[in-house]
Amino acid sequence: MSDSLRAFAVAAHPDDIEFLKAGTLILLKRAGYEIHYMNIANGSCGTAVHSKNLITEIRREEAMESAHLIGAVYHEPLVDDIAIFYEPALLARVAAIMREVSPEILLLHSPQDYMEDHQNSARLGATAAFTMGMLNFQTDPEREAVEQPIAVYHAQPHGNQDILGDKIVPNIFVDITSVIDLKTKMLACHQSQKTWLDRSQGMDSYLHSMQTLSLEVGRMSGNFQYAEGWRKRLHYGFGSEEFSPLEEALGEFVLMPGSTASEQR
Repeated sequence: MSDSLRAFAVAAHPDDIEFLKAGTLILLKRAGYEIHYMNIANGSCGTAVHSKNLITEIRREEAMESAHLIGAVYHEPLVDDIAIFYEPALLARVAAIMREVSPEILLLHSPQDYMEDHQNSARLGATAAFTMGMLNFQTDPEREAVEQPIAVYHAQPHGNQDILGDKIVPNIFVDITSVIDLKTKMLACHQSQKTWLDRSQGMDSYLHSMQTLSLEVGRMSGNFQYAEGWRKRLHYGFGSEEFSPLEEALGEFVLMPGSTASEQR
C-alpha cells in the first residue's frame, strides 16, 4: 500500500455509492486522496429478466466502469444480494480488505437505512474498521493488524428518512454542486438498473431520483444547491476526538451547522 492518504467507500450494492457517496469521493480524489470503491454484494437480484450469472457480470462491469471514471481502486464484491449478514465469516473477509486499504476516511451507509443489506454493510464496515489494529482478530485471508487512525462517516439513508419514516438530518454537509454532472455520469454507468428501479421501487428514472435527493440535502444545508449529507461516528476505538480528516480535506466544500468557523476550518 502506498503512503498516500486513502478514502474507502463501502456500500451494499452496485449503484449505492453513486446514489449517496460519489460526490464526496470525487472531491476527496481532487483533494489528493487515493480513493477505493467496494460493494459487498454483487447485484445478483437487481433484475426481472436476466439470469443470476448474467446480471452479476453486467453489474460488475457497470461498477468497474463507474469506478474507472473517477480513478478509484475497485474491490470485488463478496456475496450475493440479500446475503449481507453481520456474521463472523463475512466480517473476517471485509476486515481483510479494510486492512489492505488502511483508510483514513471510511464512507458507509446509514445504520438506519431502509434495507437490511444497507444496515448490515454499515455494521460490517464499522466493525472491520474497529478491529483494524487488533492483533488477535483474525481476518480471511490473514492480514497483519494496522495501526491507523480512521474516521467513519455515515451517509444519509435513502429518502433522507429512517426505516420508520422519521426524517434524518445530517450534521455535515458536503457541497457537490461542482461535481453533480460527474456523479450523474457515474450513476448512468448502471444502465441495467433503470428499468429495474422503475419497476421495483418506483424511482421513475434513477438519475432524476438521485439528483432530487441531492437537491433535498442541499436545501437542508441552507447553503448549497446539491449536497451529500454525513454523520460522523463516535471516535471511540477509531482515533482521537479531534481527528476529522474529511472536514479538513474538503475545507470550503464542508458545512457543519452549529460549528464555529475555526471548528469548520
